[in-house]
Amino acid sequence: MGINEILSVSQLSVELQKKTILSDTNLTLCSGEILGLVGPSGCGKTTLLNTIAGFNVVTTGTLNISNDNSMAGDDVLTITASNNIAPEHRNIGMIFQDYALFPHLTVEKNIWFGIDKLPKSEQKSRTNKLVKLLKLTNLETRYPHQLSGGQQQRVAIARALAPRPKLLLLDEPFSNIDARLRNELMLEMRQLLKQLKISAIFVTHNKDEVFTFADKIAVMHEGKILQTGSPAAVCQSPNGWQVADFLQLGSWLPVQVENEQFQSALGSFSSIITSTVNENVVSNKVNQQTQQLLLKPQAIEYYEDENTKPNVRVDNIAVTEQGFHYSLSSIESNSVLAFEQLSFYSDILLNLGQLITIKIKPHNYQVFAL
Repeated sequence: MGINEILSVSQLSVELQKKTILSDTNLTLCSGEILGLVGPSGCGKTTLLNTIAGFNVVTTGTLNISNDNSMAGDDVLTITASNNIAPEHRNIGMIFQDYALFPHLTVEKNIWFGIDKLPKSEQKSRTNKLVKLLKLTNLETRYPHQLSGGQQQRVAIARALAPRPKLLLLDEPFSNIDARLRNELMLEMRQLLKQLKISAIFVTHNKDEVFTFADKIAVMHEGKILQTGSPAAVCQSPNGWQVADFLQLGSWLPVQVENEQFQSALGSFSSIITSTVNENVVSNKVNQQTQQLLLKPQAIEYYEDENTKPNVRVDNIAVTEQGFHYSLSSIESNSVLAFEQLSFYSDILLNLGQLITIKIKPHNYQVFAL
């Protein structure tokens, strides 16, 4: 492990009920970092979280967890198929999607649960600090059913933080929170984790939560991590179509390359300005196989000219904070380059079914073979 690494996952695979859920999974997390783990349902996000926590057994590969509070006195816990370490000895906190609070225990006793072996004075001291920090004052004697969703989440956070873990794992922690409170709670919790210098991994289906809460994003697909990096860097340069597709970074425009030109249902344009990540796709000038250009809304321009032949139809209209959101389809429907859904934002009000002309602005094109 590196000097600042708190977690290292190397070539990890996990089988559950004779089915491979994770395969060749690699991940590192540095001290103090907050990582957002995203991907489609069933891709292995929660399985990875549970394996790090110790609820699943490693099939192959290695988990290294920095832990100077380990029972063996080692600075690093190394977990393999032949060397499992129980969850309670990993110094990891976990917050479940439903919070998993004990309904028969008060707020105070829920928080005490993970530190019941400490002296009563220490339990009380830690609880008082967390109650104040998490704005739970005067709620200590209430039961979970007497709390709001946001208050229940705060109790779950306090209970997870009471043992002072180095790493906190959260499984969709904000999904049960009212949309109006969600952003406020995310910002509060991020500030709290930074203040306490606790590293965290959280699972989410919502990429917007990652931008608000995380320092780093990891995109999973079919049991593997495809790409990690800062949310902005991954969105600007996805390394594969699965990453771009899950993060909904734009629409897919079918293209073919011929003599350094992209041929598409929106016309032809130069393929010279290309993303280096996908250079191999456009460098083969002989190959006429249809590829997919990632077309972000800001790269599309409405072209108002009566002498220009329309190339798209307006199929759907929605009103958003960015103006009108249109779903467009190509007028030519019998071509291999035809498309059915192209996302486009504009301040101009168009009509449903209207035929219009759009152009693609020159930019750093990103092309993928699906």
